Amino acid sequence: MKKAEDFKILSALVLILAIAMISCVAKTPPIKTPNAIASLEKVNLGGVDQWILIRGTDIKNPVLLHLHGGPGDSEMPMEHYFGVELEKHFVFVMWDQRGAGKSYSAKIPKETMTIDQFVSDAHELTLVLKKRFSADKIYLMGHSWGTILGTLLVQKYPEDYYTYVGIGQCVDILRNEEISYQFVLKEAKTRKNKSALKDLEEIGPPPYKDISGLITKQRWLRKFGGMFHDPKGMRKLYQIALKSPEYTLPDFLNYYNGSFRAVQAIWDEMTKVNFLDQAPRLEVPVYFFEGRHDYGTSWELMQEYYEKLDAPNGKHLIWFENSAHSPNLEEPEKFSEVMINQVLKETYVKP
Repeated sequence: MKKAEDFKILSALVLILAIAMISCVAKTPPIKTPNAIASLEKVNLGGVDQWILIRGTDIKNPVLLHLHGGPGDSEMPMEHYFGVELEKHFVFVMWDQRGAGKSYSAKIPKETMTIDQFVSDAHELTLVLKKRFSADKIYLMGHSWGTILGTLLVQKYPEDYYTYVGIGQCVDILRNEEISYQFVLKEAKTRKNKSALKDLEEIGPPPYKDISGLITKQRWLRKFGGMFHDPKGMRKLYQIALKSPEYTLPDFLNYYNGSFRAVQAIWDEMTKVNFLDQAPRLEVPVYFFEGRHDYGTSWELMQEYYEKLDAPNGKHLIWFENSAHSPNLEEPEKFSEVMINQVLKETYVKP
C-alpha cells in the first residue's frame, strides 16, 4: 500500500515539475557592466522567425557568430558553459538555425531546408549584426555541420568576416562516413561487442540505404568515443544543457524534433560536400580546432584539408589532445584561451 502511495506522490511531483518547466519563461541572465548586452530575441531570416542569443560585457567588442552543428543540433543551451570567457572579449552570438531548437516549427517547408538557404540565412544574420553593432566585419565560428555553412560563407563573402574558425571541420562527407564506419567496426571487433557488430553488419558500409543506417552508426560512434573522448561526455553535455536558462521544456522537445527532421531533409545534399574540390582556397585567416580523437568529422581528413588549403591570409591547425568531435565542450578552458589569446590577438585591429 505504501509503495502505491509513494508512486502517486512521485508521479504528482514529476507532473508538477513538468508543468513548472513548461510554464517557465526563457530568459538570459543580465551582465552587470556599463556597456553590456544580454538579449534573447527573435529575428526573421529568409522569411522564417529564428532565435538568437547575444551576450557580451561590452557592445564595442567585436561580434562573434557561432554556427551550431547537426544539422538541427542547437548549442545555445551550452553557451553558459563554454561561452562565458568569450563574452568578456566578444559580443557572442548563438543562433538557433531554422528548424533547430527554439527556431523549430513543423510549418517550415521542407523544401527550404537546403544548404543554400542556410547559407543565405547566415549571411542575412551577418548583415543584421554588422548594422546593429556598427561593425565592418564580424568573426565567424562553425562547429561540425556549422563548418559547412562557415566555409561557404567566407568563400562567398570574405569581405564580411575577420576570420573563420572551424571546429570539427567537415571536409569530404562520403569519405568521412567511410572512415567513421571503419572506426566503429574496428572498435566493435576489438571490444568483442556482439550487439555493435550485428548492427554494423546489418547496415553495412556507407552510403546507407536510408537515414536509419546513419543513426545506427552514430549511436555506436558515440559509444566508442568518436564523438566525445570522455566516456561520460554525452551525459555531462545533457546535464549542462538542462541548466540553461534560455531553454524551456518545450524548447528541448523541439530540439529533438528539429534535429531528426533536419538530418532527414539535408543528408542527401550533405553527402555531395567535398571541400577538397569545392573550397580549395579561402581568402580570410583560417583557424581549425581539431580533437585528436575525432571520428565525427575525421581528424585525418581535417589534416589533409589543412595541408592542401590555399589560405593567403594565414591558416592554423590547433590540436586538442583530450577531445574528439567537440573540443569547445570537452576542453572549454583551452578553447577560450586560444580564441582570446591567439585568434583575436592575431586578427583584430580596433577601428
